[in-house]
Amino acid sequence: MSQIIEHIVVFKVKDDVDSLKIDAMLNGLNNLATIDQVLYISAAPIHRLRSSSAFTHVLHSRYRSKEDLSAYVAHPDHLRVVEETMPIWEDIMSVDWIADQVPGILKPPAGSVAKITLVKVKENVTEKAKEEIMEVVKEMCQGTVGENFSPARAKGFSIASVVYFKDIGEVEAHEEEKVGGYVEDTIVVEFVVPPPS
Repeated sequence: MSQIIEHIVVFKVKDDVDSLKIDAMLNGLNNLATIDQVLYISAAPIHRLRSSSAFTHVLHSRYRSKEDLSAYVAHPDHLRVVEETMPIWEDIMSVDWIADQVPGILKPPAGSVAKITLVKVKENVTEKAKEEIMEVVKEMCQGTVGENFSPARAKGFSIASVVYFKDIGEVEAHEEEKVGGYVEDTIVVEFVVPPPS
């Protein structure tokens, strides 16, 4: 396997939703791991969010190809979970990218911490500037990075990365670099990988 597809969804659950419904959403999403095309999937509450957005939960999944991602999206189990949980969502956003390198660990273990960075570049930024941003993000994340290929659901965020750390302490020791004056907005999401359900 020379590449993988990364799929990130961030959710804002309505404030008045009962915790049992939230648990049911997370369990339903994590149980989608049984779909053949899914290499990895993890849904969890957001541990830390750096953004003006108020997202509360995140899903990260991996696939061998765009076709596998499409099969997952159209799968009856996925459609059922979305239909059952959509009423508790206040907001949702997703990004998808091709990771040009396969990470050493496809299925990060429970207790590890994901750090997801989503970047919205300013309008009229040149392709050369986007490439520079991608290089800076690649250097700072040491994980997978790519340009979003599903812009309809991404609210203008066009570059994304994900990196996994062994624990919260390792995340806090990780320094970030700035990507310059080309960036309009950035969302940074961290979450702890839950144990298998």
